[in-house]
Amino acid sequence: MKTQKFFALISVLAFSLTISSAFAVEGIDDNDHATLAQYYENVAKETEAKLQKNKAALEEYEAHSYYYGRRGQDFKSHTAANIREYEAVLAESLNNADLHKRIAMGQGSPAVNKAQLNLNQDTSAIR
Repeated sequence: MKTQKFFALISVLAFSLTISSAFAVEGIDDNDHATLAQYYENVAKETEAKLQKNKAALEEYEAHSYYYGRRGQDFKSHTAANIREYEAVLAESLNNADLHKRIAMGQGSPAVNKAQLNLNQDTSAIR
């Protein structure tokens, strides 16, 4: 009974993470890179917390697998899959946060504007 509740909770958390991520980014302006960087940092922090909880649950299982009975292998594989998923989400969130930080820092840079201006001139010359 406990493991079924745990599986249901993990499923709901994983689903809510993906849904909330999709809706939350839509509310932020695409050109507001500082806010997007902060958003992805928050997602990374939340994901890190969930990752640590799953790692602790897996360690508990491995230390006391006899408590889990027949459903123990299901619990182990499900928790391992959640850990892999959270690690992927964490890496992606950190990469996105880093990207948006670099873009936010470069928005005021004249070198970026000159490069953009040169790119526009080069494409008009090709036509």
